[in-house]
Amino acid sequence: MSNKLQGKVAVVTGGNSGIGLATAKRFAAEGARVFITGRRQAELDAAVKEIGPLATGIQGDVSKLADLDRLYEVVKQKADAVDIVFANAGTAGFAALGSITEEHFDDIFNTNVKGVLFTVQKALPLLREGASIIINGSTTSVMATPAFSVYSATKAAVRNFARNWILDLKGRPIRVNVLSPGTTRTPGSLTLHTLAGGEEHARAVYEQFAAIVPMGRMADPDEMAKVAVFLASEDSSYVNGIELFVDGGVAQV
Repeated sequence: MSNKLQGKVAVVTGGNSGIGLATAKRFAAEGARVFITGRRQAELDAAVKEIGPLATGIQGDVSKLADLDRLYEVVKQKADAVDIVFANAGTAGFAALGSITEEHFDDIFNTNVKGVLFTVQKALPLLREGASIIINGSTTSVMATPAFSVYSATKAAVRNFARNWILDLKGRPIRVNVLSPGTTRTPGSLTLHTLAGGEEHARAVYEQFAAIVPMGRMADPDEMAKVAVFLASEDSSYVNGIELFVDGGVAQV
């Protein structure tokens, strides 16, 4: 590694698995001290062990403001300031128009939109000049998927958070960008499709996704993590307000 984040302090929500865990590992390998969140303590503890001595885990749910307050209190006590926020925690579920429930809507919007908003807003007092905010988006912000409209709407919403927030933060040299993955082989993705129709269905869906990607395959979480390092580091010092698709080209054709 090149120590591109040496001495930096990073907060990664949903850092206990998938893209969040891969990114936390990359951040730590590049020299950053990393604070990760997750809802399940056992997975969080395992992730901290996997990341190494630069990691601290704080159990919590980003949709609960008290949990976010507790997160940043720990960060303030242990590190005093923050250089990188990766608002990564998210949830998903399928429901076609006509069958969408209030519970489905609230669950997904509370985590994916409310959670992102307050993860970032509550970090502001701790953010150093030159800090980087990265929001985990999705190709669904610009593409249609059957029975996935609520999730897709949350990703379109957070993409527009970035557009607006670079204006709100104009007086501070803080960058805000969106990293939008294509379909990635994560535990959460596998669980989502398995719940929708079983393991055989999940495998079939993965094959279908791979077939429509111009690169001919799905992504690995570490491929997202490497791009997150770029957005977190000085290599992207003049990159602000963008949605960077890391999707093998699927949203571009």
